Amino acid sequence: MKVMSFALAGRPSWGVVAGNGVIDMGKLMPQYPTLRAALAGNGLAEAGKLAAGRGPDHALATLTYLPTIPDPDKIICIGLNYEAHRLETGRDAPPHPMIFARFTSSQVGHDGVMLRPKVSDKFDWEGELAVVIGTAGRYIEKAEALAHVAGYACYNDGSIRDFQRHTTQFHPGKNFPATGAFGPWMVTADEIPDPSKLTLTTRLNGVEVQHSGTDDLIYDVPTLISYCSQWTRLEPGDVIVTGTPSGVGMARKPPLWMKHGDTIEVEISQIGILKNPVRDE
Repeated sequence: MKVMSFALAGRPSWGVVAGNGVIDMGKLMPQYPTLRAALAGNGLAEAGKLAAGRGPDHALATLTYLPTIPDPDKIICIGLNYEAHRLETGRDAPPHPMIFARFTSSQVGHDGVMLRPKVSDKFDWEGELAVVIGTAGRYIEKAEALAHVAGYACYNDGSIRDFQRHTTQFHPGKNFPATGAFGPWMVTADEIPDPSKLTLTTRLNGVEVQHSGTDDLIYDVPTLISYCSQWTRLEPGDVIVTGTPSGVGMARKPPLWMKHGDTIEVEISQIGILKNPVRDE
């Protein structure tokens, strides 16, 4: 099942994707006004039953896509987590997952404009697999970790590289407004039993710039969930963005940066395509 967050005529909602449309669960299940609320209330199973055999309420083309979880409690991002990407950066393997965070204001949904800030021209792409937590937990064992996953989505961890490198802390370069993207929807975990068997491809203006299997992750999804749950309680709707493969712009010679007028796409097998235009602030 594919579930998404959207806005229609300024009204935010969420729903189940049905063909080229969406079934408006925000109206059908008013006790769960957002997808995060539905996850917290274990409402996805009920949503699936209500959606069965039902036609869409709205065409996808009429909607504004919101980030899949517009209001997560936490967006936890993992740096340097594909072996080929580690090699292209010349960095040593991290002894533990490399963690930073993003603000909700730093991300847009599918088709949303990613903004290159006026203070930098070093705007880079990072196609990534996003993991959405469905069941809360602390000190989660790796063997039980996937049972805490609601589903998976595409993510573009757009990065302002010069600000990222101002200090050893990545935070400024990862949190300019509207520099990341999340969507177009979440595919529920029952349809992706093994997230290590996916293929991720990023295209800039239709030209492939990243292509990798998720089996190249240094720390796989169960390990990341277990590790993060040691230092924070994972809540329904929390997002773990698992890292980017090789092929980023900063590693090219000469470097290649996103610019005004570009289109960037992140495609993950079994999930879909997250596409965004790039504009100058």
